Amino acid sequence: MNTVPDVIIFNGTIHTLDPRDSIATAMAVSEGKIVALGDDALELRGEETEMIDLGGAAIMPGLMDVHNHHMLAGQMDLFELNVAPTLTLDEFLEAVAAWSQKLDADQWVIGGSWGSSLFSELNTPQALERLDEATGGRPALFKDDAKHNRWANSRAMEFAGITDATVDPDGGKIMRDAEGRATGVLLEAAGVIVEQARESLSPTPTSQVAEAAGRGMEILHSYGITGFQDAAASLQLMQALKELDDAGNLHAWVVTSMQANDFIFGTHPLGEGIIAQREPTRSAHHRPDFIKIFLDGVPPAGTGAFIEPYLEGVGFPECHCGSTTMPPEELEGWLMSTAVRGISAKIHCTGDASVRLVLDTIQKVREAGLSEPKYHIAHGQFIHPDDLPRFAELEVTADISPSLWFPGVIAEAMKLVLPAERASRMHPNKTLLASGALVAGGSDWPVSVSPNAWEGIYGLITRKDPTGAFPGTLWEEEAVTLADALRIYTINCAKAMGLEELTGSLEVGKSADFIMLSADPFEVALDQLPLITAQQTWFSGQKVYDRLESLSVPVS
Repeated sequence: MNTVPDVIIFNGTIHTLDPRDSIATAMAVSEGKIVALGDDALELRGEETEMIDLGGAAIMPGLMDVHNHHMLAGQMDLFELNVAPTLTLDEFLEAVAAWSQKLDADQWVIGGSWGSSLFSELNTPQALERLDEATGGRPALFKDDAKHNRWANSRAMEFAGITDATVDPDGGKIMRDAEGRATGVLLEAAGVIVEQARESLSPTPTSQVAEAAGRGMEILHSYGITGFQDAAASLQLMQALKELDDAGNLHAWVVTSMQANDFIFGTHPLGEGIIAQREPTRSAHHRPDFIKIFLDGVPPAGTGAFIEPYLEGVGFPECHCGSTTMPPEELEGWLMSTAVRGISAKIHCTGDASVRLVLDTIQKVREAGLSEPKYHIAHGQFIHPDDLPRFAELEVTADISPSLWFPGVIAEAMKLVLPAERASRMHPNKTLLASGALVAGGSDWPVSVSPNAWEGIYGLITRKDPTGAFPGTLWEEEAVTLADALRIYTINCAKAMGLEELTGSLEVGKSADFIMLSADPFEVALDQLPLITAQQTWFSGQKVYDRLESLSVPVS
């Protein structure tokens, strides 16, 4: 490596987040890596070294996101209706009508999000009639806030062959009114029927996948994110990431989770079909090292798997606990067969029964001597107290997305289907950290409105809604410290994704992935944390985002 730095940044507060929480005032970068920190960095200056005076600004490692769907977010930003899930039904239909008018007569109207609390309002023939009118005869399909469920209009159901008499698919449900008429509300795998019909009639071009992935990364850079895990990657996305990296255009560490099963996206191939393409799509910055298993659904739809029943009288069968998408032996088969190949797994669990099944299965994997694979329980909002110590004991990462549980739309929807005490006891983060478990932060964007980690950090510390739209706190005893929250969104994510030797902290030899902040998080009032922004984002020693440049308007 060249000993003369390409760049030296100085005259600032550099929070390294190394094991000693060291603070430096200067950092030298050569060939994309950190070569010195502190006064030693300044002594390495050469004639060609670019000197960047921070003017007292704060620097920290690039933020990381252990759970998002960046390509889907980019696609929504570029090509779909994209509204907040807080809209009323009237407001949502107004937005649908306005968007539809911009489209060709037979073009699909797609996007979202409608809020989970609207389930009962949508599940009527009258609402379906209003949707048909709003879309002007075009086929339409809209995702809910969890991106697990869909609302289709009559023409879309016609294309998909869904009638009042259609049998519910495995892992899904076609919602109907009291007279048995399909209303267009499609739970889990039922929505896949329409997704697949749409894709067969109007296939998504490969170029659009790459464009959407690129746009997703641009948005992530604007929030200071330099590494992330796509939580449910298709083969098309993996190929697009490989092509981007080969062309020198993948400016982030990207770990992908290959879908073992699928009840919500409608992609193919799955399982061994996509695993077979793991190595051909690997590149310097793209690492297809995980499989993704959807083990249950989401509580507002009654598809999360719980040990104790849901509330009675909310439209579910008596003593309804939900169920897992596969039996224990099938889950064990997946984890054992992939573990022997060194493949890790991210497993979607929203109920405490699915969490327990995963822990029981991982215990068998560990007892078989397979210690290398990493395991993430994704979401895991509800964990039985008896299972909390098992995360650390079995080296299982708690993949958390604060935007999905601090007071907000989804938390309110939980209260409609679960007993009040259970609904309020989501994400025991402090207890998990105290037990020695690895807790890593994600956004689940675009399920969340944005991938803004500072809102998540504020939520972790206060257990409050950073937007102020929803009052109160959610199980405030489980709040964590600022230092813990920053690690949850940096080095903990790097460890969870297997990247801790490369990034996640600012240390000599690591990739120069860092952000210049609008304010020092250790110096501002707590209520100012959600307002912190990335002024600049650097990946591998190259500036990939500059807030001033992005806000500037060219003079014609």
